[in-house]
Amino acid sequence: MKQATAPARTRLVEIVVPVHNEQRVLGESVRRLHAYLTRTFPYGFRITIADNASTDATWRIATALGHELSHVRALRLEDKGRGRALRRAWSESDADVVGYMDVDLSTDLDAFLPLVAPLLSGHSDLAIGTRLSRGSNVVRGPKREFVSRTYNLLLRSAMGARFSDAQCGFKAVRTEIAQALLPAVEDEEWFFDTELLLLAERHGLRIHEVPVDWVDDPDSRVDIVRTAVDDLRGMARVARRTLSGAARIPVPPRVRGARLPGGMGRQLPSFAVIGAVCTLAHLLLFVTLRLVMPAVVANGVALLVTAVANTAANRRFTFGVTGRAGALRHQLEGGLAFLVGLLLSTGGLALLDLVAPAASTAAEVAALVAANALATLVRFLMLRAWVFNPRRAKETTS
Repeated sequence: MKQATAPARTRLVEIVVPVHNEQRVLGESVRRLHAYLTRTFPYGFRITIADNASTDATWRIATALGHELSHVRALRLEDKGRGRALRRAWSESDADVVGYMDVDLSTDLDAFLPLVAPLLSGHSDLAIGTRLSRGSNVVRGPKREFVSRTYNLLLRSAMGARFSDAQCGFKAVRTEIAQALLPAVEDEEWFFDTELLLLAERHGLRIHEVPVDWVDDPDSRVDIVRTAVDDLRGMARVARRTLSGAARIPVPPRVRGARLPGGMGRQLPSFAVIGAVCTLAHLLLFVTLRLVMPAVVANGVALLVTAVANTAANRRFTFGVTGRAGALRHQLEGGLAFLVGLLLSTGGLALLDLVAPAASTAAEVAALVAANALATLVRFLMLRAWVFNPRRAKETTS
């Protein structure tokens, strides 16, 4: 007698919606998401409303939705933090794939299946929505557009990131990968998913990107300046941990043999740490000098001071050159990188003054961050390929 075959297990995707005081949009958004997935999504799904320390009616609405809708559950945390909410929900999940999306559903839901399909097939390890590709259709104000592009440019130039949009609230990851990465992710707030992506890329995991249609929420309460400062601190911390060799996780066999060009695996983390520290020092010095002198002059002085320190630190720690021999030449040659940074940052300030003559100091700082991000990439290439090239040292001593 032929034995009956057990039915195959349905693939399950868990979507976490982190919320804090979102009574205004929670009910409408979750019902719309639930209806869309019920009607179009070909796999099993679960929607988890992760309420992190709301003080309004959000928790009451979340629990009511859990009783009303068959695939919705509510999870309560007593402390704030988007990262904290995602960590809790993803750590406990039994789904094949976990993800999250912002409660305002700014991203068009038609991108959801393309987001998770490569994860369910095993082709990719993580997937992110991107608002910064040519195929994306984005509606948002110039301020948020400028901040977003500046932040992602800084990630690519200073941290070597290859993903295009770290901040889009539309991401997914294979659960086994998420649960392997989570113990090494320290941030509990907005930098959480950026740190997750940097850690994944550091270990050779495959990140899939999906262009999205995205409409900005005009009622967003994100503190842009505070978030930017926290993100810079987070980048410095991640670079420092990378340099120390911390946060190692198992990686797929396909990436174990991958190698960077000789020496770069050691040089990049050191350069990133030094660059992050010098960037913060430059911005703090600029803001201080800006109180007593014009923006262009304040930028020039701040950049000169930090450029000298940057070249000296990279000479010693990134490229391992010690002793006084050649120190002056290295500073003079490094000065060309300073001139590149000065031209870019001065140009950025001039362009800002042309577009917005009464721009605030915060806007000037954002313009400097964008210019310095590009200058950082140029600096690394100049220092590695020319100033501290080992072949030049051999030619000098021969």
